[in-house]
Amino acid sequence: MEQNPWKVLTEKTIYDNPWINLTEYDVINPGGGKGIYGKVHFKNTAVGVMVLDDQFNTYLVGQYRFTLNAYSWEIPEGGGPLGTDPLDSAKRELLEETGLIAAEWDHLLTMHLSNSVSDELGIVFLARNLKQGQAEPEETEQLIVKKMPFTEAVAMLENGHITDSMSVAAIYKVQLLLVQGKLK
Repeated sequence: MEQNPWKVLTEKTIYDNPWINLTEYDVINPGGGKGIYGKVHFKNTAVGVMVLDDQFNTYLVGQYRFTLNAYSWEIPEGGGPLGTDPLDSAKRELLEETGLIAAEWDHLLTMHLSNSVSDELGIVFLARNLKQGQAEPEETEQLIVKKMPFTEAVAMLENGHITDSMSVAAIYKVQLLLVQGKLK
């Protein structure tokens, strides 16, 4: 059951830029029928940072997302080139977006962000023991940073104000760890 039932007949690049590659495959599907499959390959690893201070406050970043044509509240996140240590990328993103520097880092979760059409890998870290520095957002980012009690972030998620997949997963994972008594 864990062997690949797909057979690739041909493949061709449809689109390629410094961040993504789109490939179309002519395939024989698991049922034996011919078809096509498109795959978006990401050239970066997505990283997210779930921040918790000593009073169980967290930080969310708000920004307008071009792809959604909507405003989005999220944990600090971004990407780093494949082959780069994801923790280094997470530290850079946290500083860029919030100005925060964390002395304590733990791997929180690893996830595939949309595995029916892409190979994008997301890794989320928990950052604690914080020091405030100077934010350095990229020129493409107009960010609002909100510090709030972690319970308020959970409420935002539950009322639909947080929909970003890495943010949803990270908030629920931290909530689970708190309920289990694994975070103090």
